[in-house]
Amino acid sequence: DNWAFLYAQRLALKQELPLHVCFCLVPKFLEATIRHYRFMLKGLQEVAEECAELNISFHLLLGYAKDVLPTFVAEHGVGGLVTDFSPLRLPRQWVEDVKEQLPEDVPFAQVDAHNIVPCWVASPKQEYSARTIRGKIHAQLPEFLTEFPPVVRHPHPPSCPAQPIAWEACYSSLQVDNTVKEVEWATPGTAAGMAVLKSFIAERLKSFSTHRNDPNKAALSNLSPWLHFGQVSTQRAILEVQKHRRSYKDSVDAFVEEAVMRRELAENFCYYNENYDSVQGAYDWAQTTLKLHAKDKRPYLYSLQELEQGTTHDPLWNAAQLQMVREGKMHGFLRMYWAKKILEWTRSPEEALQFAIYLNDRYELDGRDPNGYVGKLQGCLWSICGIHDQGWAERPIFGKIRYMNYAGCKRKFDVEQFERRYAPTH
Repeated sequence: DNWAFLYAQRLALKQELPLHVCFCLVPKFLEATIRHYRFMLKGLQEVAEECAELNISFHLLLGYAKDVLPTFVAEHGVGGLVTDFSPLRLPRQWVEDVKEQLPEDVPFAQVDAHNIVPCWVASPKQEYSARTIRGKIHAQLPEFLTEFPPVVRHPHPPSCPAQPIAWEACYSSLQVDNTVKEVEWATPGTAAGMAVLKSFIAERLKSFSTHRNDPNKAALSNLSPWLHFGQVSTQRAILEVQKHRRSYKDSVDAFVEEAVMRRELAENFCYYNENYDSVQGAYDWAQTTLKLHAKDKRPYLYSLQELEQGTTHDPLWNAAQLQMVREGKMHGFLRMYWAKKILEWTRSPEEALQFAIYLNDRYELDGRDPNGYVGKLQGCLWSICGIHDQGWAERPIFGKIRYMNYAGCKRKFDVEQFERRYAPTH
């Protein structure tokens, strides 16, 4: 279920050439820890096994793409290169670095297998809100939201087989924090991710439209780790969920809105706004209102360590933070509350955003993702700086940015039940 992979095989079949799949394992990536690397590498082991069954060579190259991929291309006489897409700054730089070092006679194509409607096709500019991008994406879904053709067993074997991969040895090449442990609830890989999708459709989809904003109810898809690492395609999830529109129309429509419109809006923002992880990326009105209130007295001030350990005065906030630390996932509704309280309890909007992104990227399995920066409800910049938001009534610290408090959450769901579930363990 990957259009870049499918396009690469189509080119190889047309030229009657072998097909190689390369993954360049960088030693570190933003705040990613061993939790993220193990999830990714275990998923890649499944990819390597699938490739072997399809007579396609899978190579795990240790190092940055610019240092290892051009050499691989030269040594293997590669006739063309196809890569996937990410709108984020670092992956885009990796693509540019490789492009500069490739021989001139090796064509290099990029395919947006990440989105359903490719990012640069969906819109040629930064969109203001879901309202402005929704129509553009809906108009193009019939062309792009189609069933995937299969990857076939490749009829042209490579002249020399791929080197066996010493998976455990890969870990010694990493320069990441080993103290953030793997989570128990999420098994890496496509097979496990598809099982989660199947259970969502069978058990939780029916209540998605009514209960998805209640952290105590099992109504979410829980697919974000597999979608983030590309182990399950968003397009596959939509295709499967849409088969149940007749039974659960409201839930299917709500899922499509979040998984397609909101997700592609976040991708659009990161692609066209290089300051997606900075207060400078916010709209002028939001920057102005935050600046006007930057010196407002904070009711509490917490250090990064106090926030990370979930030792604030607010039991709901602590529970949300501890859910993220333990499970690598925080309920979407609480992500917004969590980020807004960081703005309220730190010295400046800049510090708040820095802390929120650090914690999100360190613990969330789907951290370091466009949705984590500017996604509806879930994005750090969205929650703190009012991205895709309209001005609210003026108030201290927040200015005209939407405010949330404990009492408001109590009206929405049983906060005590959630707090008991994620109480600190001493």
